Amino acid sequence: MKNFGNNYSQSIDPQKLIFIISFFLILLISIFPKQVIALSPEWVEVPKSNYGEQVWDKKNLQRNRDGSVRVISKFIPKNKSEITQDIIYTMDINCFDKSFRDVAVGTDQLNNSLNNNSDWEDPNGDQLILGVIDQVCNYKD
Repeated sequence: MKNFGNNYSQSIDPQKLIFIISFFLILLISIFPKQVIALSPEWVEVPKSNYGEQVWDKKNLQRNRDGSVRVISKFIPKNKSEITQDIIYTMDINCFDKSFRDVAVGTDQLNNSLNNNSDWEDPNGDQLILGVIDQVCNYKD
């Protein structure tokens, strides 16, 4: 008489198991877009001006060794055209003397160009920059 029950006594070859697991891991990595891995920005708005508005990303604050704070901010012009677009800044802020320096500038976070001028600048009354400096320097995690 034949046994028609399940025969689970056979085991899977370890090499086949490793291959199957590797295949599924590669498949998972390639399916999910890389953008999902990056932290989404959490923009904080400063008071608007006649020229537009400025926001900064509170998920992207970091302290530099010199005590300054590095942050990503975005200027959104009041009137947009091909020439005037949103501009992304990576900027360092010196909270002690309310100065700043732009580390990188561009129209999106991936294509920022480095700023060769590393001098600290006075905001010269620019309400948008002053708003970013004030909020970033007073931000508590």
